[in-house]
This record gives sequence, structure tokens and C-alpha cells, in this order.
Amino acid sequence: MASPQNAYGIGVITVIVALAAGAVFYQEFYLPESSARPSVDEHILHPTGATVIDMIPGSANQEQADSFVPRLVNIQLGIDNDVTWTNSDDVAHTVTPDDPTEDSYSGPFGSIGVVRPGEEYTFLFTEAREIDYHCHPHPWMKGKLIITKQRF
Repeated sequence: MASPQNAYGIGVITVIVALAAGAVFYQEFYLPESSARPSVDEHILHPTGATVIDMIPGSANQEQADSFVPRLVNIQLGIDNDVTWTNSDDVAHTVTPDDPTEDSYSGPFGSIGVVRPGEEYTFLFTEAREIDYHCHPHPWMKGKLIITKQRF
């Protein structure tokens, strides 16, 4: 037979589990706007082209003039806003914004961890803005994106 102390402990645990389950249910079903993505035009989500930026061999060398090629990129939403950085170097690099930047549809901009040699980092931009970025371990590697709305 269960002692009153055990019954009390089981009751407290049951209340805690019920409260936690209720909180999860509330956040998922009564606050869906907190996790919902904004509405974005299909032409922006599925651009007609893409942009490729290469981290060229030797980029880790501070004496080398080029690193992100091209260094300055003009991007138009709906045209070439799906951007891929390829690491052609033999050293790992990052794509790190100078200032924290978040796209309301795609989330935070910047590679999570490093982009190893032969790997890629891709980001879909859905908002017009200018972004200066660099490689965290090699801060002399710099690039700039100018993202604009498509002109009709």
C-alpha cells in the first residue's frame, strides 16, 4: 500500500507534467503566429536564377587580394536571391554577417559553424537590405551583398 507521502509525491509530479503539457499545447495551438513564417511571394521563394560566391584557393592568406569572389554582389529578389557560397579553398571558412542579420522568412543569416573545403552554404534572401560579411577566422576576407526588390 502506498504511503501518504508517496501519494503526495506522485500527485505533485502529475501536476507538473500536466502543466508542462498544457504549456506546450498552448504554444503550439493557441500561439501559432509565434512560429509562423510571413507570407512571401512565390517568385521570391523560387527565383529564376541563383548567385554563387566562391571562397577561392588561398583565401586564408592575408596577402591575397581576393577571397570571396565576387566580393560585391547585387542581388534582385525573385531573380537571383538564392545565394550559395562554395569553399574552393583547402581551409575551412565562415560566412558571418558584420552585424547580426535575420531574414523574417529564412531566419538568421550566417553559416552555422564552418564551411569545410568542398562544401557549400546556401541562404534564400526574401527581404531587401545591404549586408556586409566576413570570415570569422580570417577577418580580412570581406564581402558585401546588396539585395533589392525586382524592378518591373
